[in-house]
Amino acid sequence: MLKHTDIWKAVDRLATVHGLSASGLAKKSGLDPTTFNKSKRVTREGKLRWPSTESISKILTATGADLNEFMSYIEGGDSPSPRNVPVIGFAQAGREGFFDDAGYPTGGSWDEIAFPGMTDTHAFALEISGNSMEPVLRDGDLVIVSPDAGVRRGDRVVVKTTDGEVMAKTLMRKTAQNVVLSSFHPDHEDRTIPIKDLIWIARIVWAAQ
Repeated sequence: MLKHTDIWKAVDRLATVHGLSASGLAKKSGLDPTTFNKSKRVTREGKLRWPSTESISKILTATGADLNEFMSYIEGGDSPSPRNVPVIGFAQAGREGFFDDAGYPTGGSWDEIAFPGMTDTHAFALEISGNSMEPVLRDGDLVIVSPDAGVRRGDRVVVKTTDGEVMAKTLMRKTAQNVVLSSFHPDHEDRTIPIKDLIWIARIVWAAQ
């Protein structure tokens, strides 16, 4: 599982590789120069503050780096070496042949990306298409999904229903009878799905533009 310090370490290393300080990287990316200051990484209450996917997207654009390069800067601790994670387009995820009944990727039609720090050997990536998940997820965003990670209220999740529908939502409540999901897009209604109509639910553990 990726750690708070891992992500900030990658930001700092990306800055160093391109001859910048953390504040210089933020400024070059069109962000407030204090965005990546160490004092901004933890709130006054001691709560960990993570860099947003929007800020990660901007620093990648500003430096000409891609996601694989960014992730390669995550090292140290007990993080495992990079491994390949299967990836498909979000629209493909609803088709037969890509997942087994447990929500694990299967078949030989997946592409792959290198992704370090992932201990779930069943993890996979989905590329978002369309604008139905804005403003949280946009067309072209990549999400890493971990079927083996526990899910709890407030988590962003991907679910697949018995009719083949695959959607990314926020988990609001899970009971013995239903799963209640909140939509990212304000024009899309929240959903209540009976457990009997749910094939699998898995947590989104990373999202990047």
